[in-house]
Amino acid sequence: MFDSIRNHKKYLMGFLMILIIPAFVLVGVEGYSRFNEGGDPVATVDGIEITTLEWDRAHQNESQRLREVMPTLDSRLLDSEAARYATLERLVRQRVLATAAQNLNLYTSDRRLAQELQADETIASLRRPDGTLDVEAYRVLLGRQGMTPEMYEARVRADLSQRQVAQAIQGTSFATNALANVSLNAFFERREVRVAQFLSEDFTARVTPSDADIEAFYTSNAQLFQAPEQVDVEYLVLDAAALEQSVELAEADVRAYYEQNAARLSGSEERRASHILLTVPQGASDADKAAVRERAAALLEQVKGAPGSFADVAKAESQDPGSAPGGGDLDFFARGAMVKPFEDAAYALQKGEISDLVETEFGFHIIQLTDIKAPPLKSFDEMRAEIEKDLKRQQAQRLFADSAEAFSNLVYEQPDSLQPAVERFKLKLQEVKGMTRQPSQEVGVLANPSLLEAVFSPESIERKRNTEAIETGSGQLTSARVVQHSPARTLPLAEVRDSVRERLVAQRAAEMAREEGEKKLEAWKAGGDAAGLAAAVTVSRDNPQGVLPQVLTAALSADPKALPAWVGVNLGEQGHAVVRVDKVLPREPGDEQRLAQEVQQYTQWWSAAESQAYYDMLKERFKVRILVPEPADVPVAPR
Repeated sequence: MFDSIRNHKKYLMGFLMILIIPAFVLVGVEGYSRFNEGGDPVATVDGIEITTLEWDRAHQNESQRLREVMPTLDSRLLDSEAARYATLERLVRQRVLATAAQNLNLYTSDRRLAQELQADETIASLRRPDGTLDVEAYRVLLGRQGMTPEMYEARVRADLSQRQVAQAIQGTSFATNALANVSLNAFFERREVRVAQFLSEDFTARVTPSDADIEAFYTSNAQLFQAPEQVDVEYLVLDAAALEQSVELAEADVRAYYEQNAARLSGSEERRASHILLTVPQGASDADKAAVRERAAALLEQVKGAPGSFADVAKAESQDPGSAPGGGDLDFFARGAMVKPFEDAAYALQKGEISDLVETEFGFHIIQLTDIKAPPLKSFDEMRAEIEKDLKRQQAQRLFADSAEAFSNLVYEQPDSLQPAVERFKLKLQEVKGMTRQPSQEVGVLANPSLLEAVFSPESIERKRNTEAIETGSGQLTSARVVQHSPARTLPLAEVRDSVRERLVAQRAAEMAREEGEKKLEAWKAGGDAAGLAAAVTVSRDNPQGVLPQVLTAALSADPKALPAWVGVNLGEQGHAVVRVDKVLPREPGDEQRLAQEVQQYTQWWSAAESQAYYDMLKERFKVRILVPEPADVPVAPR
């Protein structure tokens, strides 16, 4: 068959072109791109769609980040519909702020971007002994997250621009003491109340369900008594952190590293400079640019002839509004904080020297180096522990980078067993039995959402194939294989009878408690003896006196115009409560420090409210639409 295809490949190519070209004419190249992207729209912002694929990726990344920060976090919380919807809301918010930043022409400069990247500890750890960035390691680090350096830096730049949109409101919000106190007096208002509780546990003894009742409850609530789908899994972890423990260092290598890098390891040298900046407008003609250069050259000649006049000339002539009032002073800065031409010129000067003209994207600079701050050299013994840690980490990263591709290929090419990878990389084969789709944190890396999805995929369950090597942490790859699968099933009544009875008794006891509470409420409101109410207690939001939150909310929400005010409170499975509000009391006086703190807190609330109102206005302006239904009990997304 293949010989036939090879012999007639010209005809076959022609036939394929006949099929493909009309398709491109009909749907266009963009249609094919969108087909490959996949995913239905789940929201739109300013007419631009957010797809299911984007949503899934965002939630996966956010879940992974939270698991790394909080390893004991229950994965079921992250996998819930409510958590996924909260991720969508945050994704929409990012898109709204990005659109606003673009419309407002808010731009993040290269200098600001460099400062942000320099502050990133992960990126800083990739510096070579000479202080330069290991670009290849940087690319590998980002590649494991599905990004190139250009993509990551663009994302950081966009995030910084979006912060400017929010900061425009947050940074200018304020509230007067008079306005704050009006709200705080109402918020901390106190109320004298009497409470009667009708707890479910007090009615439990009265409930005596029959066998028929238990069977009926079991039949109508079968979903409550299911054994979840389970798998027994074996897995391997290739971990740079574990490799680091196996690295052994030669004494000569450690000392050589110290001798070559003592200055850098003792701390980065910082320089202090002043500058005179003449800006070049964006889109300026060659003639206009030449005129600015000529003027800058004249100022350069002036300050080189009288170096002591630099600060005065900067105050009078510099077009940098941030530094000109201070004589052009930029304070101390380290490498990476300034744009490269400026940095190179500043680090080439001796103290007191003045540079030639330096051209950057901002215009023409004249730089005077005013100070150098070099930290004292540390001894070998002082630096030994840090040097060994750096060297082990570097070697472990190289070992991991050398092994990662081979590990990924091996578990893919020999999909029926993890044993070849065990033997080649000397890894420990680990096992977990009875794992569900919502595992506890005890399963470790298997709780990773990407790996969990792969483990429960049809390929893994039906064919018992290795999963692909999945990144489950920074410098960590994991592959797993399902050994045994048990589908979900309803447990037989004989096995769960005690649990069924317990649930049925709790439900009926709660109903009886509610009925008794409502009956007493009606009697007391009609003037009956209120002896069943507890002693009066004064409650407030900052001093609830042990009152249940639902009861406190009901008491503070009761109408104060007609006292005493009666309120019934459904406590759900706990039962019922009745509240009588007898008095409304003013806010409790406090010392000046406490009052000042409360006003400060109110100002933060006010700022948050203004920011939310501004965001709501932007949502309306950009015609935001979320196209998926909101699940019940969605947590409020962080603002």
